[in-house]
Amino acid sequence: MEALVRSVNVAHPQPDPGGDERVSGIDKRPADRIELVAPGPSYGDGSGVVGDTIGDSDHHGGAQKAVYAVAREELDHWQAELGVEVTDGAFGENLTTQGIDWRAVVINQRVRVGTAVLEVSIPRSPCRTFAAWMDVPGWLRRFTERGCCGSYFRVVEPGVVRPGDVLELGPAPDHGVTMEVAFRGAMGDLDASRVLVEARCLPEMYHRRHTEALARRG
Repeated sequence: MEALVRSVNVAHPQPDPGGDERVSGIDKRPADRIELVAPGPSYGDGSGVVGDTIGDSDHHGGAQKAVYAVAREELDHWQAELGVEVTDGAFGENLTTQGIDWRAVVINQRVRVGTAVLEVSIPRSPCRTFAAWMDVPGWLRRFTERGCCGSYFRVVEPGVVRPGDVLELGPAPDHGVTMEVAFRGAMGDLDASRVLVEARCLPEMYHRRHTEALARRG
């Protein structure tokens, strides 16, 4: 199956479902198009999607979390598992895709979509806002055990993305470390952290987190 963008989604701002006194952008809803830009390097530097909302600026936004994608196939899994409708954008993703398993993409692999070029960056770490938004008992544990976190991207070349655009994967970097391994490491798997540290495939801040975790526990 050809890998496609099924929907492009932007935030419908609302009070943070986790109870913090801030606006949340987790409620993403389909749009006709999105314009992608490269935000500044740090958390708080905004989204890579023009007009999107970043509520938790201490942990979201910036170059490494500019754009977020989730597979429609994954939403379908949870729709069947939970017995409720899980709409495009329900996981807070900007791109709902079909025909690609984000667990298998390689860290720093490039993806051309629409007129933009993106680069696979880091895994999503599920948070309290996500858990409250889903309102499913044990959601963070269940999401972690499932191991399919989608993918964050850097914006290498700005551009416009629309529903129906093809996703073209570039060559996989030689280190071969997949998003699935990166997510396991982010969730505390020390064997995965060792793989990530050896490959040195993550941005320095995230690389340091794994070296520190190994020093404490490894």
